[in-house]
Amino acid sequence: MTPPVAGRRATILRLIMLIAVAAAIIALARNRELLAPGAIRRGLARCGPFAPIMFIAIYAVATALFVPGSLLTLAGGAIFGPVLGALWNLIGATLGATLAFLIARYAAAEWVARRAGQRLGRIIRGVEEEGWRFVAFVRLVPLFPFNVVNYAFGLTRIRLAEYMIASFVCMAPGAIAYTWLGYAGRAAATGEAGAIRTVTIALALLAAVAFIPRLARRLRQVPDDARP
Repeated sequence: MTPPVAGRRATILRLIMLIAVAAAIIALARNRELLAPGAIRRGLARCGPFAPIMFIAIYAVATALFVPGSLLTLAGGAIFGPVLGALWNLIGATLGATLAFLIARYAAAEWVARRAGQRLGRIIRGVEEEGWRFVAFVRLVPLFPFNVVNYAFGLTRIRLAEYMIASFVCMAPGAIAYTWLGYAGRAAATGEAGAIRTVTIALALLAAVAFIPRLARRLRQVPDDARP
């Protein structure tokens, strides 16, 4: 394959991705109410056994389109329960973060650079100095807006596999806590047996997640030769 042909194919791929993203943004702007938890629950009820796949797809696309992930995570907990809900939420969030990463890397680098602003330089330096560990730290400590940083990481040199694994593992605590919160909200609203215990667990998980950023900062400041 000659370089000009490869260049044309890369340009066509970028154009297709940009058109797809633009179409999704327009569709979301016109039908934003479809992302409300109640609307998602009604839509998934018609999907039968394919409901988890549909939910993951909705979550991934919504994440790439800057929809707050907490709303979908709460919905996932209310619809699927604390265990499967956490799993589907985490897969959806990881795929959405990956989609944003790929869009930035192959289709919209200039737009992402303008959107990220001065934060981009800090992210690039962090990845150059620490690699996947910086991705893990950012996932645990919300230094930057979640949706923006997903795109910004696409402009760094980190490998896709490292980015996905670090994101999946380090987004898990927050996904579990907010999934439990959504499940607890449904239990309290419907008067299910054990609702008080469910709410207590959810609050305990949220308290634990709130402590993680402080712990991550403390561990990050410890020199490597001083760690056990």
